[in-house]
Amino acid sequence: MSTDAKSIAVESKKAEAASPIFKWWVGILSILFIVGGYYIIERLVVGLTTTNLSSFTPWGAWIAFYIFFVGLSAGSFLLSSLIFVFGMNQYERLGKMALFTAIVCMIVALTFVLMDLGKPFRSLNAVVYWNVTSILAWEIHFYIVYISLLVTELYLAMRSDLVRLKNVDSLKGKVARLLTFKNSEVSEATEKRDHRWLKILGIIGIPLAILGVHGGTGAIFAVVSAKAAWNTGLFPIIFVVSAMVSGTALLLSMYIIKQKVSKKPIDEAMVVSLAKMMIAFLFIDLGLQFYEYLVGVYSLADSQLQGLATMMGSSYSWSFWGVQMFIGAVVPIFIVFWKKTSHNINALLLASVFVVIGIIGVRFNIVVPSQIVPIYDGYPAGNYFPTLNEWMVSIGIGAMGLLIYTFGEKLLPIEDTHPTNETGD
Repeated sequence: MSTDAKSIAVESKKAEAASPIFKWWVGILSILFIVGGYYIIERLVVGLTTTNLSSFTPWGAWIAFYIFFVGLSAGSFLLSSLIFVFGMNQYERLGKMALFTAIVCMIVALTFVLMDLGKPFRSLNAVVYWNVTSILAWEIHFYIVYISLLVTELYLAMRSDLVRLKNVDSLKGKVARLLTFKNSEVSEATEKRDHRWLKILGIIGIPLAILGVHGGTGAIFAVVSAKAAWNTGLFPIIFVVSAMVSGTALLLSMYIIKQKVSKKPIDEAMVVSLAKMMIAFLFIDLGLQFYEYLVGVYSLADSQLQGLATMMGSSYSWSFWGVQMFIGAVVPIFIVFWKKTSHNINALLLASVFVVIGIIGVRFNIVVPSQIVPIYDGYPAGNYFPTLNEWMVSIGIGAMGLLIYTFGEKLLPIEDTHPTNETGD
């Protein structure tokens, strides 16, 4: 057995020795999923009457979480492209994690959409009866191609490790034997071939993720002319940039937490670099949002002014000022730029978690306040806050995604096993 194979085997054995923390983690997630599952069944049986959705506010928390997780997926994939397409090898240990995260986030996102549909069992109709003039129908087809591409890329990224693992007597070894061909081998030629295909698929995936997946998700909102706050050509661009913000922040926080829990050394240089990249994307996102708001104010249109007033000065404004701006922008920027915290791993972890929370606020501020404003004079104003069912369904779906990721890491060689220059914290 080669040195690489032995190291992978050792890592596999260690991974299968479930720690108390892992057992508690899976136990808590399982309870949350079971409790959330009860409310999911209730929603499917009873219908949308379990929610506060109405003809005035037809989109709520589930759509906000849907666009949030699509953004996480697109951002994670685009970060993986920096590695596999542009050769930024300083982030190489995040490559497989980024691809697997992108897949799990898409599963979670589409589950949220399923919950939001009035007739969820008709969800395949958009595929079977493709309306080529519908952006939503195009999005579904883009999602199918995108997920297929992600799965293929992840397999290619793992293939060498899977072949090395297939002779290991462990649960990972059994999974590896199921996923590899009998005559599969690892050589310099096969690794070059895999990297070449990873680059080709990454090049194909970049415009797919930008224009089709998350830019297309933004276009679903942008073409709704009845909602002035959504009806802007900037929306698809903002969605893509915020995807890079949230995707980078998610992977950064996941990496630090995983290394700390497993008591492994942390690559400080990579963490600092990713934190700076995250803030750079955040500045671009804030700039685009500023111009979007500026144009809305200068238009002096009642619909635009009322939408901004609802978001920034009504009972919903806590989400904008508290979550989106303070937690999601001011605090992370301060942490990354202040000398005392700019290289502190714990501080940068806090910054990345705050950015993720801030982007959740951004998604809610996109979806909810704009639906509160009456479409025209005499039309009733909307009013929305998620019900207990909506919150519990969301928690259940989130727990499902975390369970998929947790067991995926246990069964697949997601974690990079190559040594790097790391420093402990």
